[in-house]
Amino acid sequence: MSSRKPAYLALLASGELPNRVEKAYAMMESCTLCPRACKVNRRAGKRGVCLTGERARVASWGAHHGEERAISGWRGSGTVFFARCNLRCVFCQNSEISQADCGPEVEPEELAQVFLRLQAEGCHNINLVSPSHVVAPILAALTLAAQAGLRLPLVYNTGGYDSLDALALLDGVIDIYMPDMKYADPKTAHLYSGAKDYPRANRAAVREMHRQVGDLVVDEDGLAVRGLLVRHLVLPNRLAGTKETARFLAAEISPHTAVNVMDQYHPWFKAGAFPLLNRRITPEEYAQALEQTKAAGLARLVH
Repeated sequence: MSSRKPAYLALLASGELPNRVEKAYAMMESCTLCPRACKVNRRAGKRGVCLTGERARVASWGAHHGEERAISGWRGSGTVFFARCNLRCVFCQNSEISQADCGPEVEPEELAQVFLRLQAEGCHNINLVSPSHVVAPILAALTLAAQAGLRLPLVYNTGGYDSLDALALLDGVIDIYMPDMKYADPKTAHLYSGAKDYPRANRAAVREMHRQVGDLVVDEDGLAVRGLLVRHLVLPNRLAGTKETARFLAAEISPHTAVNVMDQYHPWFKAGAFPLLNRRITPEEYAQALEQTKAAGLARLVH
C-alpha cells in the first residue's frame, strides 16, 4: 500500500485549511463557486442556478465498486453523492439527484462523520460526486474530519464545469481530480447542458487541475494516489467532440493524461426529445472515438 499522505494534512498542520473554509464561505456571499457566477448570497438563503443554499444536500453515500479500477480498487471508493448540480444535461443518468432536492441538508459536522464512516468501512478514498457548488461545506467538513483522524485521499469527481476561484481554494486539498470533458463545441454545450461557455471553462479548469496534481500516479497495488483522470463520454453523432478534446489534452495538458473514454451513453432523462441524442452510440462510433484518442497521442486509456 502507498505510504503517501493525503494532500490536505499539510494544510491542516500549517493552519491554512481553516482559512480556506473562511474564504469559501465568504465567496458564497456573492457566489462565484462555479463559472455561472450567479453572485447571489447563498448564506442569506438566496439560490442561484444550482438551487443550493449554504448547506450541502447529501443524496446518498457508501462504498462504490463501479468506478475506474484505480479508484474503486477492491474495497470500494467512498462515494458521497451531492444533490443538485450547476449543469442542466438533458441526458443526465442521475437526474433524480442532480435536478432535485434529493436527500437531507447536512451540517459540516454530519458530513465529517460520513467521511469518517467511509474510512472505517475500509474504502480506499473519499469520492466527492458533483461537488462544484458545495466546496465550502466540503472544506468545513474535511477540516473537522481530518482533525478527527481522516487519512484517505480525496477524489474530486466533477462534471467539469468548475471555476478557477473554487479550484484555487482546493489547491493542496484535492489528491485526485476526476473531471468530465463533455463537449468541445459551445453551441452543443448550450443546447444539451445549458452552458455555452462549458468548453472554455472546462479546459481552463482541467489546466488548473493538472497544474495542481499532475499526471495520474498509482501505487504498487494499482490504486490512484494523486493526479488527473479525465472522463469523456462518447455521445451519438460525434456530439462530444472527441477528436478536439483528445488533441487538447495531448497538446496542452500532457500526452500521459489518463483518460476514460466511456461507451455507456443512454438517452436518459430528457434526451428522447432531442433527435441527435435519442439513441445509444454504435460500436463504430465508439471505435472511432478510441482511434481519435490514440491518434491524438493519448495512450493511457483507463477503465
